[in-house]
Amino acid sequence: MKTVDGCAFCEIVSGRRPASVVLRNDAAVGFLDARPVFKGHVLVVPVDHVETLPDLPADALAPFFAAVQRVARGVEAGLVADGTFVAMNNKVSQSVPHLHAHVVPRRRKDGLRGFFWPRVPYASDAERDETAARIRAAIGEP
Repeated sequence: MKTVDGCAFCEIVSGRRPASVVLRNDAAVGFLDARPVFKGHVLVVPVDHVETLPDLPADALAPFFAAVQRVARGVEAGLVADGTFVAMNNKVSQSVPHLHAHVVPRRRKDGLRGFFWPRVPYASDAERDETAARIRAAIGEP
């Protein structure tokens, strides 16, 4: 596993920083965003540190996006969402320089407009953990 010292996402991948993990495999780790647009907002990151999508090796594309797809299905099923919004930034607006895909649960008339994303915090750690558990169960993760 290729990591970078001081990278928050590398610390989550390695287990040195706590996170509400919903998926972990050889290619990617998915965990709840600490500042969610909506509850159940997941970040999916490659296990190896790469900063942007163009930096991701070609042979890692399919496994990474398979993980993103799996999380998108789990978010929709686990949270009974109408759909998901999947996005990533490269450099501009990329708050952590480690490639990550946002998987955001969507509901009709949820108020999400363009790129003015509201932030809906969890009421407690217990609510956050219960949300992660529902997504993990829908994905089939322990």
